[in-house]
Amino acid sequence: MATSVAIEFVPLDRVASDTRGSLVVFAGEGLTFGSAASSLLEKARPMLQSAAGTAKFKGRTGTVLDILAPADVPADRLLVVGLDTDKPQPQHSSLTLGGAVMGKLKDAETVTVVFDGPDATAEAAADFALGLKLRAYRFDKYKTKKKDDAEKEGHMTVRLAVADVAAAQAAVLSRDAIADGVQLARTLVNEPPNVLFPIEFANRAAELEKLGVEIDILDEAAAEKIGMRALLAVGLGSEHESRVVIMRWNGATDKDEAPVAFIGKGVCFDSGGISIKPGAGMEDMKGDMAGAACVVGLMHALAARKAKANVIGAIGIVENMPDGRAQRPGDIVTSLSGQTIEIINTDAEGRLVLGDVLWYVQDKYKPQFMVDLATLTGAIIVALGHEHAGLFSNNDELSQKLLAAGIATGEKVWRMPLGPSYDKLIDSKFADMKNTGGRHGGSITAAQFIQRFVNDTPWAHLDIAGTGMGSPADEINQSWGSGWGVRLLDRLVSDHYEK
Repeated sequence: MATSVAIEFVPLDRVASDTRGSLVVFAGEGLTFGSAASSLLEKARPMLQSAAGTAKFKGRTGTVLDILAPADVPADRLLVVGLDTDKPQPQHSSLTLGGAVMGKLKDAETVTVVFDGPDATAEAAADFALGLKLRAYRFDKYKTKKKDDAEKEGHMTVRLAVADVAAAQAAVLSRDAIADGVQLARTLVNEPPNVLFPIEFANRAAELEKLGVEIDILDEAAAEKIGMRALLAVGLGSEHESRVVIMRWNGATDKDEAPVAFIGKGVCFDSGGISIKPGAGMEDMKGDMAGAACVVGLMHALAARKAKANVIGAIGIVENMPDGRAQRPGDIVTSLSGQTIEIINTDAEGRLVLGDVLWYVQDKYKPQFMVDLATLTGAIIVALGHEHAGLFSNNDELSQKLLAAGIATGEKVWRMPLGPSYDKLIDSKFADMKNTGGRHGGSITAAQFIQRFVNDTPWAHLDIAGTGMGSPADEINQSWGSGWGVRLLDRLVSDHYEK
């Protein structure tokens, strides 16, 4: 499903005598190179200046001069990548630079990258390697005919020449875990719904046991016994049984320390139920489990890099279909919390799933905080487009940490309001609450609904409808399922909750 990318770090002082295949160097305005690249390209500079002039290559960040290597350069192909060091770069610039370079390399088999310059730290080199791997991902397992040889699975070896090999090797270990977590999340979102139904999803999450994650799976009988009737109501119309998966990683030195918790909405396919969706675009509703996919990918990343934190990952997995058993508008269901919910629209189902799982987690595990992720509302796309996820929270400190992690990773969030005036919009005449608050402020009233199931636990809700699936392609992702949120939440944990 992807080009396999093997990263090998080598010293900068070895690169001049041992390059082959494609050679990648970085240049600023006026073809200014780092010392290692400058030495390597010294004899070819007149030819490079001529080629740059013809191509109007000025060294702007992200632009590429791609040519056959001159005779004096020990490589077959030369890529000069613009990197304007005079301008401030975002924190994640090395990551996106790696993705941009991978986009140019395509089917190359052997690549040498001269990673030098004033900001060429070991951490930056590791981020660059992560960008390479994330961009290499493709989901084409169901294509029996490839368009051309470039689409076939291949193997690429990248020799990354750096100043400090040992430091770069140490830094890249955690990035490899994150890359695997993101790619796992992407694959879960991309899988068709006739393959990834709730039981299969639960089975794939259970594979994290190989990394030391403790797994508990609640089947329908277990969920019914403890009272998760809001979650179970969503799946009444489906032939596929619902599941709840609890994933526990105990990596902190103090195994009894209160965990941090991440909860994901996992609607494997959302037809809308009795309140059925329009047919156009309904195929995209296989991605209505992107929140749960993120949580599974995150737990993979944390366990694979042996994060020093106690973490709970919990996902509610259902399929929302219409049949004679499906819940109806007008039904009243009783949630695990004991609160009753009037069903106004069966297409507002994800909040029912989250309500029961959030209550279960806060009640049983007493976490330091809870963050839930859900492709919850189209309204958040109207408000924020595909550039930010909506952030709703009852806690300013947690919100600020998420905002900072978003800036650091490029997975950006934007805080949205909550308040009593919005909350009263979901009061019901017949039950404690109703599952929609009307047309206006739809993402806000959805968050208000979820907030009724967290008590006083610090909590944040991320509405990822615009970022988790079908978001615009960028330098590090060309996949329909983006794996959004894995890097964001890994950064949140690593910056604030590991000891």
